[in-house]
Amino acid sequence: MVDETYGGGGAEAGGHRTVPHTADVRIEAWGPTREQCLVEAVMGLVECFADVAGVRPACVRRVPVAEASDDDLLADLLDEVIFRLEVHGEVPVDVEAESDDDGGGLDVRMAVADVASVEVVGAVPKAVSLGELHLAPGPYGWTCAATVDV
Repeated sequence: MVDETYGGGGAEAGGHRTVPHTADVRIEAWGPTREQCLVEAVMGLVECFADVAGVRPACVRRVPVAEASDDDLLADLLDEVIFRLEVHGEVPVDVEAESDDDGGGLDVRMAVADVASVEVVGAVPKAVSLGELHLAPGPYGWTCAATVDV
């Protein structure tokens, strides 16, 4: 879902968007929970380079993301998407996340498709920049932002 009102949709809304950034892609996402915000960030990353509408997943990958600071969780999750794309040729078409049993990390489930089955519509991401990385609670739930090198 792409919503043009950054964080303004109220506690029940979530969304993401990309914003212009010199030679990179800047992703902003929001959601009522930390987990939903992170899911939106992943889908924002995917949508900056691939059209996954109507694509059926080939399988589901379970990805544990270790306990870390909120900013590190965001970077680690987006890096995992880039790693799976580069190494396994997999693109998430649907994502679910919940806190792991310890409460600090994440248990992520990515329904993935082969990159050959999606339409590539933009530059493929190479890495997540650690500068200007942000994931935090706010007045409308959680917001995050990340710059991705393409």
